[in-house]
Amino acid sequence: MAGGASAPAQYVVVGANHRSSSVTLRDAIFVEDGAAPALLRALMGAGFEEALLLSTCDRVEIQGRTRDPETARAAVARALGAHGGVEPQSLAASLYLETGAAALKHMFAVAASLDSAVLGEPQVLGQVKAAHRLARDAGTVASALEAAIQAAFGAAKRVRSETAIAQGPVSIVASAVELAREVHGDLAPLAALLIGTGDMGQLMAEELQRAGLGQVLVAAPKLARAAELARQLGGHFADFETLAARLTDADIVIACAGSGRYLVTQEMMEQALKRRRRRPVYLIDLGVPSDVEPGVNRVDDAYLYDLADLERSALAGQAGRAQASDAAWRILDEELASFQRHRAEREAVPALVALRRHFESQREQVLAQAAGLDAAEATRLLVNRLLHEPSEALRALAAELGDRRARAEAEALLRRLFRLPPDPSGSSPDKE
Repeated sequence: MAGGASAPAQYVVVGANHRSSSVTLRDAIFVEDGAAPALLRALMGAGFEEALLLSTCDRVEIQGRTRDPETARAAVARALGAHGGVEPQSLAASLYLETGAAALKHMFAVAASLDSAVLGEPQVLGQVKAAHRLARDAGTVASALEAAIQAAFGAAKRVRSETAIAQGPVSIVASAVELAREVHGDLAPLAALLIGTGDMGQLMAEELQRAGLGQVLVAAPKLARAAELARQLGGHFADFETLAARLTDADIVIACAGSGRYLVTQEMMEQALKRRRRRPVYLIDLGVPSDVEPGVNRVDDAYLYDLADLERSALAGQAGRAQASDAAWRILDEELASFQRHRAEREAVPALVALRRHFESQREQVLAQAAGLDAAEATRLLVNRLLHEPSEALRALAAELGDRRARAEAEALLRRLFRLPPDPSGSSPDKE
């Protein structure tokens, strides 16, 4: 149901990620840092009260607050569609919408890297923090969203410090570097070809560079993304259409596009190895789904490892990863419940203050009226004054609600608020 101006603001997440959309679409709607402030401000004028933009290779999403989630989703489709040259109607089919508690859980899971293509990716928390700084500088984050973001950071910190979830990707990368040394020996004279701009691919390239890798060439469907990543890595970039030819000079191939089709085929690898005069090639397929055709493993002098291979080499099987994941989700649920409880308590404070003021006002009026009355009469007068308006409101509410179950629920809430004894008749909403 759509909200409106009178509806309370609620948390919302609208976006496209590695599960809901293709890498081609995410590349098209990817928002560079320089364009983010203007896009955020446009959303603030189109239904959002607060907004943060998270734009990575795995996801482009808006986290924020709004009174009308459906209007907000339409605004995101228009804004991202205009930015990426995609028809809003076409884009809308790939956009997910989470609201309320589900949106909060999503925000916490993203920060803790539990919603990533590779569980525990270490870069994700840094990306969320960078997005937070950008939105804060743009003036699109206020107290409610700020509180949720800080709580998500706290949950992510607990997940990283209390579970082994973050060790997986680090161990995978370390294992990949050791395998590179086994295939090639010294990494200094080698050149790597990075296909795609995925976070794990960047992490792998950086670790290989720390281990001595000589050169990095980046190729991605969107040339601007390839150029930016090449700049960060201190390497070069190439037109994606020249991929087959670039394999000739690649001693190491890191594929992380997840495009849904094989970007490196068995035939391409056979031709490249002929041109290389059988100098071996070490291929790391991080794509989800795979970017390298499995048949490449049958080509002599081609050594292909995918995420499952690297994980088997680095970790004690899937059971350890599943155990760490379960522990991480338990922590996330604890932190989410704590945040929601504290927020509910804070939101209740203004009502409690107003109630106390009302009671004080009634007390002062009774004191003015009760001159000459004894304590019993004065207190009876006070009780009658305090109960008059709630009694009238309850009668009116009972008439409006109509059905017995709704009335019973209202009465149960009253008993809970004032710690009244149970109904002696033993009736409850479930027995109506």
